[in-house]
Amino acid sequence: MKGRKFFRTIQVKLVIIYLLLILVAMQLIGVYFISTVKNSLITSFTNNLKEQADILSKFAAPSLLPNLETDSDSSENTTEDLNLVVRSLFSISGAEVQVLDANGKIVATSLQSHQSRIGQKNNKLAVSRALQNIPDNEEEFIDDDNSRKKMIAIPVMYNDKVVGAVYVEASMTQLYETVNRVNQIFFSGTLIALGLTGMLGILLAHTITSPIKGLTRQAEAMAEGNFNLKAPVLGDDEIGRLSMAFNDMTSRLKDALSANEEENEKLTSVLSNMSDGVLAADEHGTIIVWNRRALQLMDAETFQGAQLSELLMLGPEKLSELRQGKGQTLLITRESPGETDGDSEETLLKVTFTPIHRRDKGITGTIALLQDATEQEKLEQSRRQFVANVSHELRTPLTTIKSYAEALGDGALEERELSERFVGVISNETERMIRLVTDLLHLSRLDSNQAPLRRRATKIHDMLDEVADRFSFQLRQKSIQASVRVERKLHTAWLDRDQIDQVLDNLMSNAIKYTLDGGSIELIARRSSDGSLLEISVKDTGIGIPKKDLSRIFDRFYRVDKARSRNMGGTGLGLSIAREIVKAHGGTIALYSELNEGTMVTFSLPLLQEGGEPE
Repeated sequence: MKGRKFFRTIQVKLVIIYLLLILVAMQLIGVYFISTVKNSLITSFTNNLKEQADILSKFAAPSLLPNLETDSDSSENTTEDLNLVVRSLFSISGAEVQVLDANGKIVATSLQSHQSRIGQKNNKLAVSRALQNIPDNEEEFIDDDNSRKKMIAIPVMYNDKVVGAVYVEASMTQLYETVNRVNQIFFSGTLIALGLTGMLGILLAHTITSPIKGLTRQAEAMAEGNFNLKAPVLGDDEIGRLSMAFNDMTSRLKDALSANEEENEKLTSVLSNMSDGVLAADEHGTIIVWNRRALQLMDAETFQGAQLSELLMLGPEKLSELRQGKGQTLLITRESPGETDGDSEETLLKVTFTPIHRRDKGITGTIALLQDATEQEKLEQSRRQFVANVSHELRTPLTTIKSYAEALGDGALEERELSERFVGVISNETERMIRLVTDLLHLSRLDSNQAPLRRRATKIHDMLDEVADRFSFQLRQKSIQASVRVERKLHTAWLDRDQIDQVLDNLMSNAIKYTLDGGSIELIARRSSDGSLLEISVKDTGIGIPKKDLSRIFDRFYRVDKARSRNMGGTGLGLSIAREIVKAHGGTIALYSELNEGTMVTFSLPLLQEGGEPE
């Protein structure tokens, strides 16, 4: 596997290309050069044979003429002379030269071992063609000992007549050995050239691949998120300019990614800290982005792979409108589990849909904004209920006053006892309306922070004793036993005495109203477990409050027994005013009650030093 990767590298490929180019070039040059040298040597060798054969034919022509005109003695002398001439004039090593007469018989030969062939006829075709005065009688052949030889036969002319022929047969072994030596020299040169080319190719390829390796390392580092690595710039050539462009691209990409990450962090931070839930779905309706608030509102752990239509219970018509790019708003009611087992609360969600548009692609998704409208709806409902309660509370005494005033106007005024009773009723209803309006104005000042606190050092025991004294007459009327208990070392507190007195008066008045004759009421003051709060409780043994009414007992105009409370002169705002005063002091108020056993209302105030600092 490593070998394959090695041969796939650019450096190896470049070296192989260099070697192949040199090899092909050397082969082409070698074939051309060796072929040319071989042809040149053969041509030179052949021409040399022809030249010497031609010289010999001129010497032999006069000697062959007597063979046609003289006797045998003179013929023998001529043959010896020719042998002498052939051996002395022909200088080609390893060649046999024969002088033939007009009949093709051997007259003289250059080889001493072939003297016995003199007088025999040479029947070779080239000899016959030469005796017939046909030019270009030459041939290459391989003899019995696998030796390549060259044969030439030329006619011997005398006075334009063929009087014989010269036959030359020369070995070409030396010539081909020369060609083989040239081949070997060229092969060695090729190997040397390939070796040098390989070394130079490695060096040249390294100069090309080294910057490429640097770019590759930088690209791999960029893929892993490291943009600090820079590619080396080794020159001003194309690769150098590529390295500079790559470094510039890396720097710009780093800046772009940093800006993108910063924007993503901002977007993530905004989404995470939004008070509204956000859901984003793709073109198929699959949720791909959400924030923590959306999970809380939908009471889910994740929306991975969920469908927006199924999650928000969208019908086909609404889905069609969303796909058409029409933004819309709808209200969804969800059941969420309450704090106690079996209880459930309704959560009202306001969902606003906005399509995501992309250029040239149309709608590619949907964003859903989830808003918890439960509190808003409760406030709206509370406002409507408050207006209805105020209207009802005012209408009842006004109706009574009007009816009694009309009765007085119709003649009841003349009857003294009846008119005094009617006037008393009108006076009581008027006082009730004054109390109601006074409580409403007090609540309004508390809501608008127009009732500033005037804190002063207050002795807690004295404050509770005075509360018990103020209600001593009512307590004696119902034979209710009242007691005050204050924790040791708890002496003074920094608070608004007048407003806290109003809180205690409201709580004490309610305790007396709903405690049966012969009951008991306790006023208790103590520190909290960590010592930072003052806790004051009003505990009675009254009729108690049903559990279903405990959650709304501090609502304005809320009464557990409406008819009885109204008859007792209550406005239904006492506990609401008490809660607002305690909240203005930075404290909390809570009510604990058991039906037919009693009620305890406890409010906690921070223990402050003079100037408003905690103790």
